[in-house]
Amino acid sequence: MKLIAKWLLAACALLLVAYLYPGVQIQSFTSALIAAAVMGLLNTVVRPILVVLTLPVTVVTLGLFLFVINALMFWAAASLLDGFGVNGFWAALLGSLIYSVLMLLVDTALRSVFRR
Repeated sequence: MKLIAKWLLAACALLLVAYLYPGVQIQSFTSALIAAAVMGLLNTVVRPILVVLTLPVTVVTLGLFLFVINALMFWAAASLLDGFGVNGFWAALLGSLIYSVLMLLVDTALRSVFRR
């Protein structure tokens, strides 16, 4: 149940990112659901590999390169899907930052709702 709630709220967060920032476009709630699923898969499979491969750069930049990796994951999801668009790298960076803050709020809310 928690996974489905997080997926739905992630789609709502993507719609809110598109509403707040014009550099990100989402055509419909269905597109947002698919984009949330693709971003979840990319962050689960590809992101850890990129983090390990870029560890020296991440250490030198004191962790700031992780923002670049997040933006690349956001941009990759947008390039894979038709109903989800990003207007370049800087839009992906700002969109991923807004999305990360919103998902932090979602995780906090879900943790309090699904407390064991």
